[in-house]
Amino acid sequence: MPAQCTPDRFHFEAVCGHRIAAAFDGGVVTSDAGGLLLGLCWKALSLTKRFAACFEDKRDPDLIEHEVETLLRQRVMGLAMGYEDLNDHDSLRHDPVLALLAEKLEAGRKGCAAVAGKATLNRLELSGPEATRYHKIGHDGARIERLLVELFLESRDEAPAEIVLDFDATDDPLHGEQEGRFFHGYYDCYCYLPLYVFCGRDLLAAKLRRANLDASAGATQEAERIVTQIRERWPQTRIIVRADSGFAREELMGWCEANGIDYLFGLARNARLASAIAAELDEARNEAETTGKPARRFKDFLWTTRDSWSRLRRVVAKAEWLGDKANPRFVVTSLGPERADSRTLYEDLYCARGDMENRIKEAQGDLFGDRTSTRSLRANQLRLWFASLAYVLLQALRRLGLAGTVLAMASCLSLRLKLLKIGATVTRSTRRIKLAMAESFPLQETFAIAHQRLAAAVRH
Repeated sequence: MPAQCTPDRFHFEAVCGHRIAAAFDGGVVTSDAGGLLLGLCWKALSLTKRFAACFEDKRDPDLIEHEVETLLRQRVMGLAMGYEDLNDHDSLRHDPVLALLAEKLEAGRKGCAAVAGKATLNRLELSGPEATRYHKIGHDGARIERLLVELFLESRDEAPAEIVLDFDATDDPLHGEQEGRFFHGYYDCYCYLPLYVFCGRDLLAAKLRRANLDASAGATQEAERIVTQIRERWPQTRIIVRADSGFAREELMGWCEANGIDYLFGLARNARLASAIAAELDEARNEAETTGKPARRFKDFLWTTRDSWSRLRRVVAKAEWLGDKANPRFVVTSLGPERADSRTLYEDLYCARGDMENRIKEAQGDLFGDRTSTRSLRANQLRLWFASLAYVLLQALRRLGLAGTVLAMASCLSLRLKLLKIGATVTRSTRRIKLAMAESFPLQETFAIAHQRLAAAVRH
């Protein structure tokens, strides 16, 4: 017989003469009461019908217990609240807040919980581009991708004069035999190589790719898709594509030039480039040795490769001396000197792309975009889109509910821990469900501000 590992009561050392005992017998209690704010965000973005429209349901209507709309809300809300594993939902299906967020309080059939367990959600994730006999829910990836860009466009009240689209590839380590699994020498592991596109804090694309590809593979196609959709709404907005040296490829630069899109890419160092700034490096070295502090110079010149580029392009070089070594860096751009001088272009415009690393950490770490343990690449891509929608939801919470508050710039993880994880007892009567939240919750004022703003956004 297995050992009993879950006693009815837990005893702890006495405090001030009082014996301490604990048990899981508090009745209907939740630790996720703050998640109700996410429900308001979902409604403010009108996501219910729009996201469900990306899926095709061929199940027999008479046999359906959990509608696609309910499943999608449950899965995305669960990720936003920190539950990445489908196994969690076998317990969460009885959680009152998750039922409220899924907008389904009662089961239609005897013996069922209000919301779905792991098996039903797993069938959703294994859906393909078309419904089949064995997987009767299909999804349209192109519509999901278009929805992400639509949500970004709707986040602005008016067309901005200029936007910067950040492209970056990162590793998604794999520990099984997933389809499309390859060893990547740079990351030193078996992985996927997802491509992300952000504009500031807004997520526009998350494309799961095999790891046996160049970092820029598919970037031109993604840029064309996203830019076309943006220009349908904002035809006069200036668009700059920004990325590291892995994207400084003739195909992408040529496409940008042919379509009136500006670009700013890092440029890998080589002997020819280094020789072009030899004098500037000598000046920086002399200054550093004199002052004992790092020194840098900038140089602006036209340059082309010997055979891979089709034309001369503007290159900005940073000739820097750090301690006892040179630290040269290069960028290539279509932006002219009238838009930014060499120092401003590098220090203010190019280096700002580093913030995208934080956004990727949120999407993959805080919201489990790297939870790609399903066998098929298609199912793992759908998981990545679910995580992406969870990110969009929390970004909407920051933008619509928390501007100007102490959590305005908080990470997704901080939002979850500080604002969404609120303990509450839940009581239900014939006409009302009440969540009595912890009186000691420290951010009650911030919660009230977010609630007021989000409720107004829903009414609007």
